[in-house]
Amino acid sequence: MRNVPLNAFIFALSALIATNISASAEDGVSTDRIVFGQAAALEGPASALGLGMKMGLEAAFAEINKSGGVKGRKLELKSLDDGYEPTKSIEAVNKLLGEDKVFAIAGLVGTPTSAATQPIATAAGAPFIGAFTGAEFLREPYKPLVMNIRASYFQETEAMVEHLTKDLGASRIAIMYQDDAFGQAGLAGVKKALDKRQMQLAGEGTFERNTVAVKAALLSIRKAEPNAVIMISPYKPAAEFIKLAKQIKLNATFVNISFVGSDALAKELGLEGAGVVVTQVVPFPRDTAIPVIGRYQASLKAIAPDAQPGFVSLEGYLVGRAIIAALDKINGEPTRKALVEAVQKSGPFDLGGFKLAYSDSNNRGSDQVFLTVIQADGSFKAVDRLEKPGM
Repeated sequence: MRNVPLNAFIFALSALIATNISASAEDGVSTDRIVFGQAAALEGPASALGLGMKMGLEAAFAEINKSGGVKGRKLELKSLDDGYEPTKSIEAVNKLLGEDKVFAIAGLVGTPTSAATQPIATAAGAPFIGAFTGAEFLREPYKPLVMNIRASYFQETEAMVEHLTKDLGASRIAIMYQDDAFGQAGLAGVKKALDKRQMQLAGEGTFERNTVAVKAALLSIRKAEPNAVIMISPYKPAAEFIKLAKQIKLNATFVNISFVGSDALAKELGLEGAGVVVTQVVPFPRDTAIPVIGRYQASLKAIAPDAQPGFVSLEGYLVGRAIIAALDKINGEPTRKALVEAVQKSGPFDLGGFKLAYSDSNNRGSDQVFLTVIQADGSFKAVDRLEKPGM
């Protein structure tokens, strides 16, 4: 060592220490930022869902980054397109975790894609936060690395059947659903709600994911002469079904689950949308009486001045705010383990009028379900109960 200049020795030692610190640091965490990964449909027939979630997350991250980030670290989102297909989602999540070394997966869109990728994230020790699905497998049995934000599909379908039977007196309820894990999750929820009331499905029909091939489903359901049709579908096939149903004079109330993508559905339906019901798992995105909605609108405008407030981007924003709240509760360095413990042990999260609850045996987050009805001009109206047309 006598022949090594002191400055060179100090430099080498510093580099060695820095390398060791870097090697032991949590994936996605550096001195000035934390990186999250998202796999979602950014192109194709379900793209409004992925793009909306992405925009909402980015709005929340931009908002906190403007004030210096979370305890000095700015938040970054890497988003990859999976086309709403499980095989592509697996590739995307493997890349995000393996190559991009993200801290956690956030805002993934879909039930079949979540079913394919949540086990990958869990095996890697990465939190799986705010998936855009209400599927029960992310809730029961309890999964500590999964942090749900929205209410479950079982809660949504219970609310649907409750309002259809109580408010409208519907006795013949049919279902149109996507023939995959998403559709099966909704079907199970509807059957559970009907069983509770000693009722049975009047009819059912299915269609394939990423298609609008709904004619066979419509013909099957029409034979049942239902009072109401519950729809477990993204916006394009749902809109196609409703438009065709109205052409053949199927006199029924159409009720869509939140995953449909409300604003995209209303746009697809145009004048045919009046009276269509959508259950929601987030508050009305224009209700600025709720503090978090005012913050959401301001943050959305800051990153996308021409974007209109909507249910999907609001959900993405709430996922982002939940991430920020959880990180803020960590004492010390942000690690995946510390994040999980902060969620489990910190008590309820109040995001500003939208509350989430977690524990070491509960990862459900919210249990709130809201009713909305599309108006003649394509806008949405929040309602407490359903009314028959003309009332």
